[in-house]
This record gives sequence, C-alpha cells and structure tokens, in this order.
Amino acid sequence: MEEPLSFTRTSILHLPNDCLFIVFQFLVCSSDRESFGLTCHRWLNIQNTCRRSLQFHSSLALPNVSSLSQSGLVVSAFHLHRLLTRFQHLHYLSLSCCSELSDSCLTFLQFYPSKLLHLNLDCCSGITDHGLLLVAAGCSSLEVISLYRCNITDAGLETLANGCSALKHLNISYCPLVSDCGLRSVSQSCCQLEAVKISHCSGVNGTGFKGCSPTLTRIDADSCNLVPEGIMGIVSGGGLEYLNVSRVNMWISGATLAVIGAGFATRLKILNLWLCRTVGDESIAAIARGCPLLQEWNLALCHGVRIAGWQSIGINCNKLEKLHVNRCRNLCDLGLQALREGCKRLLVLYIGRTWKLSATAIEVFKICRGNVEISEEEIMFIGPGN
Repeated sequence: MEEPLSFTRTSILHLPNDCLFIVFQFLVCSSDRESFGLTCHRWLNIQNTCRRSLQFHSSLALPNVSSLSQSGLVVSAFHLHRLLTRFQHLHYLSLSCCSELSDSCLTFLQFYPSKLLHLNLDCCSGITDHGLLLVAAGCSSLEVISLYRCNITDAGLETLANGCSALKHLNISYCPLVSDCGLRSVSQSCCQLEAVKISHCSGVNGTGFKGCSPTLTRIDADSCNLVPEGIMGIVSGGGLEYLNVSRVNMWISGATLAVIGAGFATRLKILNLWLCRTVGDESIAAIARGCPLLQEWNLALCHGVRIAGWQSIGINCNKLEKLHVNRCRNLCDLGLQALREGCKRLLVLYIGRTWKLSATAIEVFKICRGNVEISEEEIMFIGPGN
C-alpha cells in the first residue's frame, strides 16, 4: 500500500534573496518600491541594497531622483552616518544646498564600500579642500562631481584629481579661489575627462587645459578671463564638440577667438559666443572655415560682425541648423541675404530686435527660405541640457 503524499507549506518568505532581488527590480511604481521594505527587516535590507540614488529635498538637481529626507532638514554628520550605513551601494548622492554641511561630514565616505559615481555638492559653502581629500579617499570610482560655489582651491582640485582619476564630469563654476594650476592637475590626471564647467571662475584664463585629453568634448567657460593661450589650450585636445565662451572680457581682442578655427576644433558642433561684443569678421571667418560641423551658433549681441562675417557663415557653414543673431547691430540686408543664399541646412533663425534690417529683407528671407523658422526669442544658454 502506497504512503500518502506529504506537502510542506511554503510562502514567499522562503524565497532566497536572489529571487527577492529580481522581484524588487520588476517593481516599476515608486510607491511599490518604497512599500517593499515595510514587509519585514529582510525585505527592508533588500530594498536598501537595491537603492542606487539619494537626493535631499533641498537639492536643486535631478528632481525625479528618489528622496528620503524631510523638507528643511539640516544634514549633519549623524544623518550621513545613518544614511551611508543603510545605503551602501549608492551610485548617485546629492547634498546640494546643504549649507550647514561641513568637511567632517564627508569622513564617513571612507568607511563604507563606496561605489559612488556621482556626487553633487553644489552650494555647500562649508566644503573646503579637506572635504575633497575625504572624497578622494573614499570615492575612487567617482565619475561626476559638482562643486558649484564651494570654497575650494587648487590644492583641493589636485587632491581630487589624484584620487579620482576616473573623473569624467567636473563643475567648479563660481569657485573664485580656483586657478589654471588646479585645472591643469585635473586635465592631466583625469584621462577620461569629458565635460568641465568653469563659468565665472575669475582666476581661470584657460591655459590649464593645454594638452588635455581628446575625450574632453564639452567646456563651459562663460564670463571667464580667457587669454589667447587659454583659448588655444581649451581646443588643444581636438575632441571638443560643445564650447561656451559667452561674455568674454571686453579687453580681449575680437581676433583672439580666431584660434577656435585654427584646426583643433574640427569636431565642434555647438558654439556659444553670446555677448562677445568685440568678436569681428576675422574670427568669424576663421571659425566658419575651421569648424565645418557646426550645427548651432549663438552670435547674439556680437556687434563686431559685419557683412564679411555673415558672408563667410553663409558660404562655409553648410551644416548649420540654428543661428542666433538677436540684437546684432551690424546685421544688415546684405548680411541677411548672405545667410539666405547659404546655410542650406538652416532650420531656425533667432533674429529679434535688429537695427539695420529692413522689413522687406526679412520678408524676402521668409519667402525664399519658407522651411526656416524665424524666432524673436533670445536664448542665452544653448546646447545639451539647456
């Protein structure tokens, strides 16, 4: 006689961790993901292990990233200790605008198995060179760091470059204590560097970029004290695709920018010269000839560009899709005619508030180039993310 079959009662709690990890990964709804850990401590540990990003409500960037803190919370060493103990596999951490954050708070980055790739410390005025030392010691795999308006110097940048050689994106905009010496440390040590923002860094003239890696494709240098050697250094890597040198100082000769078209920026696709009032026809012609891949060019408020400059754009910029000429005092009917007869791929012309253009010239442009959108909007910042 056969013995009756026996059944063992099972439940989802008997699933191994590997299966629970897979279950968690299939949860698409954020509320479901947040509720997952309420089941039990084991499930909570699964949830904590799977978390890859953390951002505080005071942060300004990436509003869609998961956030755990309460509004108005002052981040202290205690908070970071608790968070980094709980979430040991973070890839993204944003502490931007945590003005009370001090260097000592970053000490805990050294004591956990950090896989941090992206760190945002924007407007953390309490972070200094010592804080960068702690970041370099604990985040050797870091690829992106934003230090907008932090009180750092060249010494901190050198430490960061030596400890985080995998760095790809660096933002040090509005860091007045930084000079080309610190920038040189980064550009020479970080061979995978792709993007650097140095806007409003009064101590930077651009020479720190000399001999930079060809992987460097984007530089924001708005309102910097650039010199001719500095501009040559900026394009020296040969891989630049986006360049913002808007609002260069008035004392810089308009011909200085001609080095952009000297042969090192042949891959350049987006160029922002907004409010570069001294740039003249010589520079425009050199850039138009030397940057054949240009797709968007902002020349708004560039009063030094005259007929010869517009003609060179029309003849040479065969891939240009967007051109900004707002408030250019010396754009006349002949200049617009040159753009109309050239720039065969032009899609949008930003042309609000011009002094020397007749209504007839604009109407003729619209008739002859009906596929080109005429916009009066003036855009200061162009390119990716703007």
